[in-house]
Amino acid sequence: MRLADKVALITGGGSGIGKASCLLFAKEGAKVVVVDLKLDTAEATVDEIHKAGGDAKAFAADVSKAKDAEAMVRFAEESYGTLNVVFNNAGVFHPDDDSVTNTSEAIWDMVINVNLKGVFLGCQYAVPALLRAGGGSIINTASFVAIMGAAAPQIAYTASKGGVLAMTREIAVEFARKNIRANSLCPGPVETPLLAKLLSDPARRNRRLVHIPMGRFARAEEMANAALFLASDESSFVTGTSFLVDGGISAAYITPE
Repeated sequence: MRLADKVALITGGGSGIGKASCLLFAKEGAKVVVVDLKLDTAEATVDEIHKAGGDAKAFAADVSKAKDAEAMVRFAEESYGTLNVVFNNAGVFHPDDDSVTNTSEAIWDMVINVNLKGVFLGCQYAVPALLRAGGGSIINTASFVAIMGAAAPQIAYTASKGGVLAMTREIAVEFARKNIRANSLCPGPVETPLLAKLLSDPARRNRRLVHIPMGRFARAEEMANAALFLASDESSFVTGTSFLVDGGISAAYITPE
């Protein structure tokens, strides 16, 4: 098992990439702290892990609140005695996030607070725990749009994910000689209920899909596999990277017919 004897904390663990990662990490031997804004969705993921013979506990947290971020890390250490992997995955995408000229300040603040401040707080409280454990792995969810412009305007989301990249690089450099690795996972569009809702209009969906050389959206399980690599000792010399898992979007100039 690739994560045997490791304790992993995963935010946004009630759905999408977070849930798929919780299930996979547990299957690979990790004890998993499933964190979600809603306790019932975190508990549903934990129930699936238990049914599969894994070990997990649920915790409710608003990652944009310092007291919640501190509490989730404390819960992990109190529950399992240590913390080895932190996957700061929780994020939001608001349908009213649009062009820089018409995105409201309220939408900007909400998206930045969750997607960027939430990752900052997760790292702020996780790093001391990882140091106590003798080192570990931090994985922060960014996006391919942090590398290149989005096909449709989404200024707050894009800015938040660009901030995650820069912050993760700095953390990686600062703590590299203390046995802590930090990497950004940069997914392409992932087929989740949230994406399906946001792209319910066929024209809007096709506008995104046409830019993907592989011709489809990713599955959450494919992102979980990438996160597993970054969490495991197989990536022991990997830190400060922007790990693109985007179906070729960032490599393409003109997509194939």
